[in-house]
Amino acid sequence: VQLQASGGGLVQAGGSLRLSCAASGRTFSGGIMGWFRQAPGKEREFVARIRWSGGTTVYANSVKGRFTLSRDNAKNTVYLQMNSLKPEDTAVYYCADTPSHYRGGWYSSDFDSWGQGTQVTVSS
Repeated sequence: VQLQASGGGLVQAGGSLRLSCAASGRTFSGGIMGWFRQAPGKEREFVARIRWSGGTTVYANSVKGRFTLSRDNAKNTVYLQMNSLKPEDTAVYYCADTPSHYRGGWYSSDFDSWGQGTQVTVSS
């Protein structure tokens, strides 16, 4: 599976961006796609995840109520809508995928494939 993340950019605080992650070579219908982010000098952290089958979502407390995940199974694409962006949301955002139904999807180690990352910069 190859993941292509896109949609990052520079936005003012309070603005919005929509990230996309397209998965090619994905031949299974289940599993999880997650988003993580890494700010300069900080460790990679969980942002959100969605199950391909059923669409259930989990969000980090820091983004709950502002970020929304959705998926298009036909296109093997997951979208992360980010609203009310804050300067502390500035980071490189990575999407990740696993075919496993049984992992929680909160840890980097839960995922098997990773995208290249897309930069999100929020100015104050």
